[in-house]
Amino acid sequence: MHESGRLASNPATRIGSPRVGRQAPKTLSEEEIVALLAAPAERHTPEGERDRAMFALLYATGMRVSELVSLDVADLDLEARTVRCTGRGGRERIVPFDEHAAASLAAYLDGARRTLVRTPDFPALFLNHRGDRLTRQGFWLIMKSYATAAGIGAALTPHTLRHSFAAHLLQKGALLRDVQQKLGHANISTTQMYRLVRPPAPAGAAPDATGVV
Repeated sequence: MHESGRLASNPATRIGSPRVGRQAPKTLSEEEIVALLAAPAERHTPEGERDRAMFALLYATGMRVSELVSLDVADLDLEARTVRCTGRGGRERIVPFDEHAAASLAAYLDGARRTLVRTPDFPALFLNHRGDRLTRQGFWLIMKSYATAAGIGAALTPHTLRHSFAAHLLQKGALLRDVQQKLGHANISTTQMYRLVRPPAPAGAAPDATGVV
């Protein structure tokens, strides 16, 4: 009506724009994570040993899949239990990992990788069955296969382990700033979305007034 000249002023100018809510990232429960990380042990092949190391490192560090497949052997420091990865914008960060991931990586480097690699000086850490660097798409197919084998019905994305890593850390009391540094987020507001993830309710918990357990 204002544009047609029937109103002298536009009353809509006093109405604020709606705020678009942020959805919580999709994550796995800790029980599902345990099942997924254990699934590669059922495959007694070099690829199974590689997959065990990949999953362990990914969940222990919260790296992006693109960062994981870009790793070279030289980026690992098994003694210090740290990995150097390059994130968005070429930003490098050093991320620590746990003993479980260190043991899985050591076993892979001493065993399966020696079988998969074609030339001794090839730098890539994680290799496919042809001895080439594993791709992000290749990892995604591998992860979906193991999720099916482990009976995980949740909708997965390549970032599922990264999301689960961050949400679980915050649920256990980690500082938001520490999680931001591990994930390599430039802005802490990006990390804050993991606070939207609700921890699973204890067994037998009663629903609240909204009917949500």
